[in-house]
Amino acid sequence: MTFQRMTSGIGKTLGRVLRSAAGPVFAVLLLPLAACAQTSASPAPAGPEADFDSFLAGLKQDAVGRGIRAATVDQAFAGLQPLPEVIERDRSQREFTLTFTRYMRSTVNDARVAQARRLLDEHRVLLDKVAAEYGVQPRFLVSFWGLESNFGQHTGGYSVIAALATLAHEGRRHDFFRAQLLDALQILDEGHISVGEMTGSWAGAMGQLQFIPSTFVNFAVDYDGDGHRDIWHSLPDIFASAANYLSQEGWRGDRTWGREVTLPAGFDYGLANLSVQKPLAEWAALGVRSHDGSPLPAVDGLEASLVLPAGHGGPGFLVYENFRTILVWNRSILYALSVGHLADRIDGAPALSPASLPDEDPLSLKAIEEMQAMLNQLGYEAGTPDGLVGPMTREALRAYQQSLGLPADGYPTQQIIQRLRAATGGASQ
Repeated sequence: MTFQRMTSGIGKTLGRVLRSAAGPVFAVLLLPLAACAQTSASPAPAGPEADFDSFLAGLKQDAVGRGIRAATVDQAFAGLQPLPEVIERDRSQREFTLTFTRYMRSTVNDARVAQARRLLDEHRVLLDKVAAEYGVQPRFLVSFWGLESNFGQHTGGYSVIAALATLAHEGRRHDFFRAQLLDALQILDEGHISVGEMTGSWAGAMGQLQFIPSTFVNFAVDYDGDGHRDIWHSLPDIFASAANYLSQEGWRGDRTWGREVTLPAGFDYGLANLSVQKPLAEWAALGVRSHDGSPLPAVDGLEASLVLPAGHGGPGFLVYENFRTILVWNRSILYALSVGHLADRIDGAPALSPASLPDEDPLSLKAIEEMQAMLNQLGYEAGTPDGLVGPMTREALRAYQQSLGLPADGYPTQQIIQRLRAATGGASQ
C-alpha cells in the first residue's frame, strides 16, 4: 500500500483480525502533553514521557516546515499518549500461516455475497457513474469495500494520530510511520476530517477503504464536491477514491481478474509463478483448460500467470493484469484471489466447489523456519529462516521437490517437512 504495496496484508489482514476480537485494555504509561507542561517550580519530565514529548516536538517542527499550520499540530497532539497495545500488535506474530481454504471461507461466504449484491443494487446509479468515469467495474468496487471494512461496518476504532505517533516513536518501521503521520497531519490541516473522526486500524489504515494516509493523499477523491475527501462517511468519495486508486495503478475496465483452471497430468508446476507470463494461447497449448473443462477464451494480447494457492493438490488460477493491480492494493495473493472471487460471485458466478477448497493443516511459523533452515543445510538456498515463504524459499523448495521426483510446486506441507527432517536428522513431531 503505499502501505498496501509494501506488505502482504499487515494493515489489512491483521486489521481485520483486530476488528474481530477486542484487544486487552492496557494501562497508559505516559502522561498527556498538557499534563507535562511545567512551571518554573516543577521538575522537567524524565524518562519515557520526556522522550515522547521530545519526539512530538521534533515532529511538530517537521510538520510546520512542510507548511502544516502549528495550530493543526497542536490540536492533533493535545493530550496525546502512546498506545502500548499498538506496539504489542506491531511486535506480535501469528502463530500459524493462513491456508487458502480457511481464508476463502471466511472472506467470501454466502452472507457477504448476498449483502454485496444488495448493496450493489442499492447504489447502482452511483457505482455506474463512477465506473464510467474511472473504468473500474462496480462489482469490483463493492468487493474491495466488502473485504476492507465489511461494507463500512468495521473501520477500526483507534485514533489514527495516536496509533501512528506510537509506531513512529517506538515501532519497528520508524521512518515509514513517521512519514504516514506527517501525511495524516496534512489531511487534518486540509480539513478533510476532524481529529476525533480520524479513526482506523492499529496500523493507521483509515475509513471504509482502509487507506493509509499516503494512499489518501495520493488517491482520495472529493467526488461529492463538498470540499472534503471523506473516506469515512461519503459513499461517493469512497467509491471514487477506490476507483481512482485502481485506475491510476493500471486497472483495465474491459478485463476481468482471472479464472479458475484445470491442469493436465504431468504439468510442469515450475510454471506456477507470477514471474512467468504467457498468452492464453500458450497456456492452452500446454493443456490448461477452464475449470468447467471448456477451452480457454481466445483473447488477443491477454497474458496470464498461474497461481496455485494450495499447491498442486488445490485449485489453479490463471490471473491477468488486473490481478497484479489488486496486488498493488494489498500484496497478499490470498487477498487478491478473494477480491476476484467475491466480484465474480456478485456477478452471479457459483461458489468454489468443495474440490477447490482442500482440507489443509496450517503450518506454524516455527515449522516454516525449520523448513528453511533444513533446506539451507542441504544446500538449497532458502534465505534467512524467518517463517515467511517468499520467492527464494519457494525456489529452494522447488529444487528439493524436483530432487525427490515430487511435483515441484514450491508449496510447503507437513509431508515435505517430515522428509526434510528425515534427510537432515531434524526433530520430529
